[in-house]
Amino acid sequence: MSTHGKTPTSTSTTKYVFVSGGVLSGLGKGITAASLGLLLKNRGYKVTNIKCENYLNIDSGNINPIEHGDVFLCEDGLEADLDLGSYERFLDQEVGKKNFTTLGQIYSSVIENTKNLAYGGATVDAWLYVPQEAIRRIKAAGEDFDICLVELGGTAGEYQNQIYYEAYRIMNLQAPEDTVHVHVTYFPNPSHINELKSKPTQLSVSALQSMGIQPDFIVGRGEYMIDEKRKEKVAFYSNMSREDVISNPDLGSIYEVPPVLAAQNFDTKVLAKLHLPEGKSNLQEWEDFVKKLNSEKKHKVTIAIIAKYLSTGNFELKDSYVSLLESLEFAAVHSDTELEIKFIKAEDLEKKNSTAQDDLKAADGIIVPIGWGERGVEGKISAIQYAREHKVPYLGLCYGMQLASIEFARHVVGLEGAHTKEVDPNTPHPIVHDIPFNKQYQTIKGEGASMRLGAYDCVLKPGTLAYKIYKKHHAFKDEAKNLISERHRHRFEFNNDYREQLEAAGFVISGTSPDDFFVEMIELPQKDHPFFIATQAHPEYKSKPLNPHPMFIEYIKAVLNEQKK
Repeated sequence: MSTHGKTPTSTSTTKYVFVSGGVLSGLGKGITAASLGLLLKNRGYKVTNIKCENYLNIDSGNINPIEHGDVFLCEDGLEADLDLGSYERFLDQEVGKKNFTTLGQIYSSVIENTKNLAYGGATVDAWLYVPQEAIRRIKAAGEDFDICLVELGGTAGEYQNQIYYEAYRIMNLQAPEDTVHVHVTYFPNPSHINELKSKPTQLSVSALQSMGIQPDFIVGRGEYMIDEKRKEKVAFYSNMSREDVISNPDLGSIYEVPPVLAAQNFDTKVLAKLHLPEGKSNLQEWEDFVKKLNSEKKHKVTIAIIAKYLSTGNFELKDSYVSLLESLEFAAVHSDTELEIKFIKAEDLEKKNSTAQDDLKAADGIIVPIGWGERGVEGKISAIQYAREHKVPYLGLCYGMQLASIEFARHVVGLEGAHTKEVDPNTPHPIVHDIPFNKQYQTIKGEGASMRLGAYDCVLKPGTLAYKIYKKHHAFKDEAKNLISERHRHRFEFNNDYREQLEAAGFVISGTSPDDFFVEMIELPQKDHPFFIATQAHPEYKSKPLNPHPMFIEYIKAVLNEQKK
């Protein structure tokens, strides 16, 4: 998709589009903002983003994914909210530490500044100084870009995020021609009424206005397109033009949102308020992808994901695995394949639940994704054993590589009690262990905790399946050196003391760090298994709609090939 290029006209300052939310969380502020960003970039502007989170955590890395969804891992090692994944996928560009802030970061900076006398002895009042720190971070994110999308976490009216709204009010007061405020709200459709209701939006806008903010646009989420009567009513009560009420209805896929917003001229209306020329637009590649996404497929496969981050109270959510699901979807569309995902709880496999076991046996492919801790580990290992013994295409990601190594050590090499020291510190065979802290490899995360975070290089062994995949798709960072680069997020490593013993039994180490210290990729010989590969890295964080990651493309193809047999 041709979305790169210089601005149609020179701009002396960065423009800022603030995107806030109202009525309820999880409405889709991030998708709305990312879609608008795609449309603006498509018109030739350099576009970036910053997500402003409400919590006091320094990043998203230590938040339970059941609570907050997939922790999106960036190239520079940032562990961020899953919305940053949407920005990478829609804008087709990397994001990182400049594109994400939390109240924890902001308050920490202000407090540190007071220690260092940065405020010249002033009484540091939160309402004055904390928004200024937010503004500093927002402007740092927008530096060298034409337009910066500023997504405000939470909903209007929450006490903890008011500093972000105050940051907008100040920026708008100082340069009204450089700021636009988009408010994403909800238009419910009560079943006993069967009519989109605008009152929640009116109340949400009222909360904004009480903070001295008049939104420029309302983006209405709901089951259907907002009709003209509802637009007139909400515009009247919100003190704005009816043309500035935009519909963002429920759709079959989030990737349908940009064309729907473009059809309402949302991007050109935003540019007009920012006093910027329209530029030319060509969404053809994106629309072609959406057409393929929604078309009837030639093939169908069922993939079992052995999961542990699903349940929250009485509900089951899939947000913990968003990046993996999207990567599989992109590869499936690329292969003209309908994808059915079966989430199997690892704990159910441990308990030998008959439904879980039946689902595993019915799957065309098996994936063990990221995970932490003891819960469900034996269920994951049993799924890996099933995939290896029954020659079901297997893909292991992070923990999925560590546990595949343990499964092989136990059931092929015969190392009884083999395990990871994360789960069993006293295991007689620590196939996976922690290593001494070394700044060359790890990032300190807290007292006694270190991790490998962000992009690391890996050298692939010629002739292996991993090598063939990256070579076929021209995905090497440096092909002359057999070098690739993938993102990492983990605390434990394959134990080099067991390399020789496992390799002698047929275990293939197909990728290592350039200094040969870390095992990065493992597999089984293709003569023994059609597709069994696992990586310590996270290729799912680099896959894009128009550019699926080679690992997932070839995995889906392998599943299709085995299905034909």
